[in-house]
Amino acid sequence: MNIIMPFALFIGFVIAARLFELSVARQNEIWLRENGAVEYGQSHYPFIVALHSFFILSMIIEYFVRGNATINYVVLAAFLTLMLLKAWTIGSLGKYWNTKILRVPNSIFIKKGPYKYFKHPNYFIVICEIVVIPMVFGLYYTAIVFTVLNGIMLSVRIRAEEKVWKEN
Repeated sequence: MNIIMPFALFIGFVIAARLFELSVARQNEIWLRENGAVEYGQSHYPFIVALHSFFILSMIIEYFVRGNATINYVVLAAFLTLMLLKAWTIGSLGKYWNTKILRVPNSIFIKKGPYKYFKHPNYFIVICEIVVIPMVFGLYYTAIVFTVLNGIMLSVRIRAEEKVWKEN
């Protein structure tokens, strides 16, 4: 089998999963706005989109520059586990899950599923994904650079989200 095929299938799956998440977020956004949701953190949202877009692009470039990268099946299993945890997290928030900070006035903080145990399980999963996804093919540079960039971005994002919940 062509060495590029497993990577193409994997990166295609990652992209499809991200597009599916964006579709769910968009459907939820419509419902949230119909229920009076107000959006916060608009100024940093384009940077989140750019970060995740360049993350995918960086993996593709690093894969072809490095050449001959093979699958690490242990890391692939970790990635699949993260996918299950993310589905649990998204499912726990239901219509309230979104990639944007949208708050329906007088709504309460959901504390079910992983939210019973962690304040920001989705962000924890994203942190892990940024490391794990490129490491499935040993793409160390992407893992390191985007872990740092994601950390900076999440420090802005979590502060903005905390402020919204504190003020409301």
